[in-house]
Amino acid sequence: MNLQPPVLSGSIVRLEPLDRRYLTDLVAEGKDEQIWAYMRYGMVDDEEKMLRMIEDLLEHQARGTDLPFVVINQASGKAIGMTRFMNIEPHNRALEIGGTWYGAAYRRTGVNTECKFLLLQYAFERLDFIRVQIKTDLRNERSQRAIERIGAVREGVLREHMILPDGTVRSSVYYSILAREWPGVKSYLFELLHHP
Repeated sequence: MNLQPPVLSGSIVRLEPLDRRYLTDLVAEGKDEQIWAYMRYGMVDDEEKMLRMIEDLLEHQARGTDLPFVVINQASGKAIGMTRFMNIEPHNRALEIGGTWYGAAYRRTGVNTECKFLLLQYAFERLDFIRVQIKTDLRNERSQRAIERIGAVREGVLREHMILPDGTVRSSVYYSILAREWPGVKSYLFELLHHP
């Protein structure tokens, strides 16, 4: 299966294939230390580090494991963050949504809800996948609440499963949404987006 990143449009955001031309916007939005506290990349707060991360993600895309997107604010046309499909397993019809971050001004807005809606809709309705998983650092309670808010089911914790760049040993909480659950989750997310 040769997956190419589509453009996914909503009323708040547009997800476009990751491209180096968004570097300046992404660097500006990535200055907040809170973004990177629990991420495997460490601090990505300057042009060199952001370019390195973009190149790494594009290499993963070339290998067929990831489809990275830049998140564009529809109102401003500016890049405000990133997200991606990762750990893509076509033979199991499963993938993960991850590597998601947004500039500080876009947290606790409809941005994350619409991004997840667009990604889940594509995974279940266009790719015909049966499982989408999402994981987060066990210490990141804000992220856990956000994942639970979109209707994902908490499956469990992988203990001490990843070492972060600063040497911290991270445990990760895993969540999932299954294809049979998607119709209910879709209705719920639609309500969240249209009647917040």
